[in-house]
Amino acid sequence: MAQALTSEAEHAQWLLDLLTRKGADVVDAWVAAQERGSATLGLAPDPRSLRATAESVVEAMRVGLASGRVAEPAGPQYEGLRRLLADTSSRGAHSGATPTETATAVLTLREALHGVAQAEGLPGEALAQVTLVLGRLVDAMALLTFETFVAGRQDVIDRQSMELLELSTPVVRLWDGIVGVPLVGTLDSARTQVVMETLLQAIVDERASVAILDITGVPTVDTLVAQHLLKTVTATRLMGADCIISGIRPTTAQTIVQLGIDLTDITTRSTLADALETAIARVDALRGAARDRR
Repeated sequence: MAQALTSEAEHAQWLLDLLTRKGADVVDAWVAAQERGSATLGLAPDPRSLRATAESVVEAMRVGLASGRVAEPAGPQYEGLRRLLADTSSRGAHSGATPTETATAVLTLREALHGVAQAEGLPGEALAQVTLVLGRLVDAMALLTFETFVAGRQDVIDRQSMELLELSTPVVRLWDGIVGVPLVGTLDSARTQVVMETLLQAIVDERASVAILDITGVPTVDTLVAQHLLKTVTATRLMGADCIISGIRPTTAQTIVQLGIDLTDITTRSTLADALETAIARVDALRGAARDRR
């Protein structure tokens, strides 16, 4: 086909015809280019999976090009292509690929398309126009995979962060009817929420009547940390359990006084051992009172 191409619709139609007639050649060239560069889309584990992914992308491009638009894959006709690239990029993010590897794998499609288009015998000016349009299309596809990759990797980071939060706030059964939470590190709103949910669930599961919050490993106690502790104590009491805060060091006590934080309504102890002794005494007293009522 040796004719001048002047409009976007003509570019789209020519590329559509090219992919219809030479789609297998484009796939072959794209797979070979990815393998040469060792950056495969979605980190496909074997050549067959890589070829299947390439064939799906080329077919989705054909569907989009049938709309007569080729400037960028933003229209509804390219929804299938966008979804396919997003899914493939997400798999790459979860498989350990880098953003550069993911984008590079898509950009090699430009090389494959240009090579096949060049063999069609277009005049030099028309080939240059098609090459420019192809470049814009593939660049937009690569940008989409990059954005999706970043979002997918952020999902992984968020999930791992939540798992670390849960691991860093274990609730342990210290005694029959007594649970404890050894807090280590800084308390913020997100971590306090995890502590509260985990502690309340443990109170239900263990049928605990006393909970101990040990803050020996909390480096600083400021107004925000104190508010988080008070919320946790209040929630514990609403569950019908008493709460004791242990690990109150001299410097921590001075800071609390200087900040004007009122903890007089809360039982506090300087060490976890003291708190456990107090908790055992309370549990025994509660059980004794229950026996007397019977």
